[in-house]
Amino acid sequence: MTDPRNPGPDPNPHAPAIPLPANACDAHCHIFGPIAKFPYAPDRTFTPPEAPKEDLQALHRLLGFERAVIVQSACHGADHSALLDALETGGGRYRGVALIRPTTPKAEVERLHEAGVRGARLHFTPHLGPAPSQEEIDAILALIRPYGWHIALHVAGDGIAEHADLVRSLGVQVVIDHMARVDLRQGLDSAAVRSLLRLLESGSVWVKLSGADRIATAPPSMADSVELARLLAAEAPERVVWGTDFPHPNTHGFVPNDGDLADLIAEITPDPEALLVTNPARCFFAED
Repeated sequence: MTDPRNPGPDPNPHAPAIPLPANACDAHCHIFGPIAKFPYAPDRTFTPPEAPKEDLQALHRLLGFERAVIVQSACHGADHSALLDALETGGGRYRGVALIRPTTPKAEVERLHEAGVRGARLHFTPHLGPAPSQEEIDAILALIRPYGWHIALHVAGDGIAEHADLVRSLGVQVVIDHMARVDLRQGLDSAAVRSLLRLLESGSVWVKLSGADRIATAPPSMADSVELARLLAAEAPERVVWGTDFPHPNTHGFVPNDGDLADLIAEITPDPEALLVTNPARCFFAED
């Protein structure tokens, strides 16, 4: 049964008003199911509608994305079968972000790397389960460090300020999801936004300018989240990437049209080539 808090994506996305550049990369998206082939985890905290790889591919054809970074969903837990299937289908055009546990066998990490996984996601968001302990983080780092993976950090509210020291201590590249999901009701001079900017200054932190719909204070307008994205892009134009967040799980209300989101790119940066092509190539496809 589908969770009513997860209505699924807008069924009628439109093409962007301005065509995206060649080799544009959707740097944050998900796939769910199909359940008959790739069941959800029994201990999942949410149940989204199915959004298999075919749905994602159809959206990418419409919007103009040729590459993508597919992030393992918590609803699939530690079973990466759906992700691995999509990576194989991508033929080198996709990269993956996994959910690694301290108990994940080294051989499994190697298998994921060979398939195209290049990062491990850490959740500090209660709706997706308990946050990892320092001991667990250290064990995950030991597993992924030999492969040069990044840590994808998922925080919200004041989380980026609370975990800033952790980010600096990780010793690997860090990619912060969804502009750290800061609370824009506190304005652009909040402790969270200041922490995010300082981390960007460090040189080893990247930010995904995704999730504009999640942090907008007056949807359907996303003007305030676009203002934040513009600020971040100006601070470190070489270390920001962009993603749809398709199919927008756990949105609990406003679900954007993915074409509308793509149209915001022109408002965020005067250099979509860097945001959509050059930067993600460096961040996720560097060995190509």
